[in-house]
Amino acid sequence: MKWYFEPGHSAAEFRARHMMVTWVRGSFKNIQGKLDFDPANPRQLAVETTIDASTCWTGVDARDQHLRSPDFLSCERYPQMSFKSSGVSQIGPVDYRVTGDLTIRDVTRPVTLDVRYLGSWETPWWEDGVDKGPKTRAGFTARARIDRYDFGVSWNDKMPDGGVVVSSQIDIILDVEAIRED
Repeated sequence: MKWYFEPGHSAAEFRARHMMVTWVRGSFKNIQGKLDFDPANPRQLAVETTIDASTCWTGVDARDQHLRSPDFLSCERYPQMSFKSSGVSQIGPVDYRVTGDLTIRDVTRPVTLDVRYLGSWETPWWEDGVDKGPKTRAGFTARARIDRYDFGVSWNDKMPDGGVVVSSQIDIILDVEAIRED
């Protein structure tokens, strides 16, 4: 079955340690993607997504501008990040490990996502005041941890006690609402 991400209800979030004492969290909204997924045959799952890097948001404008700069995502030069799956293994009734290639700043590295299928349901669908439903929606959540240095995102500064301003390890959390194509 073919599905597409519903951008208004899908997001990619991240968190990084800041100053060695707390977490800074941020998100990317309106992510675009498509997937092949049949709940009766989940081992055939395949996913492809793109994220507009300039939509990075942490709630602090100065920090967001710094993250979009050449020090981090370099959004003018590399406007998109992407992921394309290459394999899947089922590890539980609704849990999967999806391997694939993540590209950030035109650097591609293999990444494994821990994915949970949240189920599917029929929902109403309205466009311009007209009922065009129902549509079938499915929910997924996924997690991964990457080393940002592997993707050339290496700006940092040292702290007096030997720590760093931003951790190299970044946690990624994806929430996807997908709509089945008719």
